[in-house]
Amino acid sequence: MKVAELLEQRRKNWQELETLCERLRSRVSMRFLLKLDGQRRKNLNSNAAVMSRFAALYRAACADLALADAYQLPPNTVQYLHRLVGRAHNQLYRSRDFNYSAWGEMLLIDAPRRVFNDRCVQACFVMFWGIFILSSFIAYSKDLWPAYADDMLGGAMIEQLETSFADPVAGRNPNANFQMAGFYIQHNTSIGLKCFAGGVVVIPGLFYTIFNAAFLGASFGYMARPDVLAGENFFHFVTAHGPFELTAIVLSAGAGLRIGFSWISTGGLTRGASLRKNAREAMPIMGAAIVLFFLAALIEGFLSPSAAPYWLKAVIAMLSSGALMFYFVVLGFPRRGDIF
Repeated sequence: MKVAELLEQRRKNWQELETLCERLRSRVSMRFLLKLDGQRRKNLNSNAAVMSRFAALYRAACADLALADAYQLPPNTVQYLHRLVGRAHNQLYRSRDFNYSAWGEMLLIDAPRRVFNDRCVQACFVMFWGIFILSSFIAYSKDLWPAYADDMLGGAMIEQLETSFADPVAGRNPNANFQMAGFYIQHNTSIGLKCFAGGVVVIPGLFYTIFNAAFLGASFGYMARPDVLAGENFFHFVTAHGPFELTAIVLSAGAGLRIGFSWISTGGLTRGASLRKNAREAMPIMGAAIVLFFLAALIEGFLSPSAAPYWLKAVIAMLSSGALMFYFVVLGFPRRGDIF
């Protein structure tokens, strides 16, 4: 059979493909499928059949176009097939519309509930803040363990803290704020990534989280001593960005621990399947940590070193803490029927 006759016989397929392109362009069938009525399953099956037929016709049209080009058929036929294949390609691989309601549900309902009810996050929260508060109290007291601050921080670190905050916080060159904000983003994120990466193998992650909690707690406790003159300037600098940064460290540790335990407790799944499942569950946790690290870096880069009064920085810290509590506790508190 001649190629021209073969292509002529396939003209019905081209017309059918053109009709399907028009249907998909108007998206009537897609809207119909999204209706949650009693015919939902039937509609889904129908849509699957339509898309399967559309894909088959698209592949056939591509083959027809190749034949038409190779055998130099009339230009109007080749041009028609070019347009048809291009139109079908755009419909088949078109980008999806941004679903505001789905994203809103994920950010305001799914993510906070997932984070709040995650056992690994809860364990890291208790562990980090328990060790942080205990370390702060011991470092502040000169009676319980007189040499604790020196043993935990080291003489060089104590000297650096006192030297860095010897002068009142009075602002700096605005151009340097952008550079320092970028540095803080890199530095803070590196801490979170170490907690996360260490958590994947469990023991190193726990050790690094415990060490950070004890080290930071000792720093805060030592600088809070009445006889440490640089303490006032220290808290003038760290108060505003502290809630976001410390919470992000806890979330990073929790996300890493979630993946780490997937190797140990598989819940009846294979290790690969357990890893994939827990990695998906850890994504909202790590995503929240990244956002908090970014916000903390912005505050640390612009507000913390500024000459703004301490009461303003304290208000920012309280608002940040309130926002965190509202997002993770109020929005994340389990409702009836929630399954995690």
